[in-house]
Order: sequence, then structure tokens, then C-alpha cells
Amino acid sequence: MKGDGQDIPFETFLGFKGDKVPDIDLNFSGEYQARAHQYTKELFGEKNVFRAGTIGTVADKTAFGFVKKYEEDHGKKWRAAELERLAAGCTGVKRSTGQHPGGIVVVPDYIEVEDVTPVQYPADDTSSEWKTTHFDYHAFEDNLLKLDILGHDDPTMMRMLYELTGVDPTTIPMNDKKVLSIFRSTEALGVTPEQIRSPVATYGIPEMGTKFVRQMLEECQPKTFSDLLQISGLSHGTGVWIGNAQELIRSGVCTIETVIGCRDEIMLYLIYKAGMDASLAFQITESVRKGKGLTPEWIEAMKRHGVPQWYIDSCLKIEYMFPKAHAAAYVTSAVRTAYYKVYHPVAFYAAFFTVRAEDFDVELCVRGYDAIRRRLEEIEEKGSQATAKEKNMIPVLEMALEMTARGFSFRSIDLYRSDATRFLIDGDALIPPFSAVAGIGESAANNIAAARRDGPFLSVEDFQMRTRVSKTVVELLAGFGCFDGMPETNQLSLF
Repeated sequence: MKGDGQDIPFETFLGFKGDKVPDIDLNFSGEYQARAHQYTKELFGEKNVFRAGTIGTVADKTAFGFVKKYEEDHGKKWRAAELERLAAGCTGVKRSTGQHPGGIVVVPDYIEVEDVTPVQYPADDTSSEWKTTHFDYHAFEDNLLKLDILGHDDPTMMRMLYELTGVDPTTIPMNDKKVLSIFRSTEALGVTPEQIRSPVATYGIPEMGTKFVRQMLEECQPKTFSDLLQISGLSHGTGVWIGNAQELIRSGVCTIETVIGCRDEIMLYLIYKAGMDASLAFQITESVRKGKGLTPEWIEAMKRHGVPQWYIDSCLKIEYMFPKAHAAAYVTSAVRTAYYKVYHPVAFYAAFFTVRAEDFDVELCVRGYDAIRRRLEEIEEKGSQATAKEKNMIPVLEMALEMTARGFSFRSIDLYRSDATRFLIDGDALIPPFSAVAGIGESAANNIAAARRDGPFLSVEDFQMRTRVSKTVVELLAGFGCFDGMPETNQLSLF
């Protein structure tokens, strides 16, 4: 596992004595996820794979509500302590069962699943393709293997970028200086930080575009792939960055290279730098990554091997640490996406808006940079008063702002050129699809695209008859000037 210079020991996966249940996560395109799930039946046999069941339990506040309601209904008058005692008894009780979105439990062929957990049909639907485990996965995670076969947008976007540019993502280098520079400045995109309202150019880069991570990038100024690995680990861990690594970097105790970023780093440091016994180093790593801290004996052993005090203190603050293999997968995806963003910008924006932009505002984006910037500022001024829809729009507007700042633009909806669901490239501009208009669903968009194949529309009436869309959709398209110059009906008046 030393490929590409990432020293990820296989032991972090299975333990030094093969006594650790491996954590296998596979990310597929959301469109393909169901097929990947089905394939596990071919791989292991239908009787050996089950969907991981989940159990929804009664939360603290809900339990308190139950007790208060009971008190009212039965004319009781309990003290606060009694209310809390009864609520504590209800907390954590099973409320509903569900299915993990991607968890597949694999049962070895020499045992029956019932030796470990009962199984059931989800919602008692006997026609369901999958059975689910009745117990929550955490009740038997040390006995059976779970594959996390997840659906993600990133592979969908990567596939689309491959189709649009002809550049195979697996051939993209991980050390292109111009590409790596966008993680610390905006220069490579030819825009200023003021223009795009961000000191780094990572809008739309998976796991690197959120405000929290952009701030980390600004503080850490990563220069290499391994620096980005550290940032990925720091941003996904708990008790790792704020009040821990951030303070150590700010005070100059360590740098982004030497701070603890991923769980594997602890083990490698203790083996290579401190010369500790490998299995003890592994034990310490496993304890720290789960937030269980260090025993006094371990602290003594670390001190004997010359481990500095700041390192020990840092280990004690950690609650959860990200595995380096996960971080490597995320950063590889981020660098590939960044490559397209730098060298194939129009294709990048077309793919981004197609795959991720659920809250796209066609009318606003067509008006260009200034209008987009004003809207962003309006939402930010509202602060906590902004609606959930407005908050969801921010990443899409930030991306549209960057795109227009780079000299690209959006065309309006076009009755004969817009696709049903994909943004199309037209020179230095993008033509939005019908589905990008709020109020036009995917099926209506597909109907319009299908009806168009039978030739031009003779009138608005002809359009409505052939596409079978609602009056609302017709009015929305009319608002974009799609029917300009087209008669209302097929009848011609003769004079």
C-alpha cells in the first residue's frame, strides 16, 4: 500500500495479527449503487448477504415529552427528579427500524445468519429484494463484516467530465503545480480573491469547498498532495483541528506536515520516529482514534521513546480520527476534479451544475456576475434569518459567481437547444436544461425533449398537446421567451 508514496501499512486494515475486522467503504455513482448492491449477491451468494438494519430510538426530548403527556393525562404532579427518572427509562427504547443506505452485511458460508442476528423483511414487505438484519449493526460489528457500498455524486461527475473532455481521470497527475496552487490561491483561475469572495479557489472541489475547509486551507497553505491528505484528515476528524492542531500550527509548535492528521500517522510515527514495538503502536493508535485516549503505562512508554509532550497532549484530545486510506481516496478525487477546473473550465462547470445544482436559479444566473454577487450578499446579510432554501443556494451561487468572474456566461432556456436534464456547452457559455427551472420536474423536462424530436412546434397549443405538460410549465417557459413569435393556436385567420 505504498503506491504513489503514500505509506499506508496494510496492518491498519487487518491488524498486525489479522485480528481486526476491516472497514471496507466503496463509493459508486448514485445511479449505479443498486447494481453494485446486487453484484454482492453474485459475489458471495444470495443467502450470505443482507442489508444492514438500523434501529431508531426514542431521543431525550421525545422521552421527556412522553412523560409530561402521561403526567397531564393521568392528573399526576411529579417532581423534576421523578420526571427525569422516568424519561431516562424511555430514552433509547426502539421506536422504528430502517435500513442503512449502503451497508451490506456478509455472512461466512460456514455459519447461518441466525447464529448472529435474526433477519426480517423491511417494513414486513415479503416481496422486497433484500432482507435486513434485525439487530443494529453495532451489536455484532466484531462478528460479521459490513461492506459500505455508498452512492456518491463524485463518480457521476467524474464520468461526465470524462465524456465531455476525453481526458481519462485515472491518467491525471497528482503533482501538477498549477492544479495544487488552487488549494492556496486563486491565481491559476485568473481571478482575484475579492472577485470570488474566497482566498482559495476550491468551490465545487469534493470535500474541499465548504467554508470550514476553505478556512483551513487558508491557514495551512498546503503545497503538496500529502499536505492535502493532512487537511482531509483534520477536517473529517473530531477533536482534531479546533483546539488541537489549529492551535499547534498557529503557535508554531508544528506545521501541517508534522501535526497528527490521520490515524495511521500515529502508528507510523511511533514505529519509525520513536522506535516503539509495532503491535503496541497499533494498540495505541486504535485507542486514540476511537477517542479512548492513552493509559498511564502507554504515556510512560511514549516518554521513554522520546515522544514530545505536545504529541501526547494532542493524542489525549482526539475523539475520532479519519483513516489515511479514506483521505487518500478523497484527495485523489479532489485533485482530479481540480485538474478539470483549471484546464477544462467550461466542461467542469457544465458537469458541476448538472450533477449538484438542485437549487439553480436560471433567471438570476442569466443576468450575470453583478446580479449573482448581489443575491449572495443579500442572503449573507440575513444571517440566521435566511431560509433553508436560501442557504442551500449559497454553494451554487458561489460557483456561478466564480464562473462568470472567469469570463464565462449562462444563456437562457432555449426551446430547441436546452437538454432535459444536462447543462450544455455553447462556446464560452452554458445552456441550462429544462429541469433547472423551478417548477419543471424531470418527467416534464423529458417529455419536452422527446416531443421536440418530431419536428418544430407549430404553436403554443401544439407544444402543450405534444408534450402533455401542465399550463404552469407553459407559463414558466413563456416567461423565458421560449414562445416569442409563435402563434397561440394552430388556426390561421385568412383575410
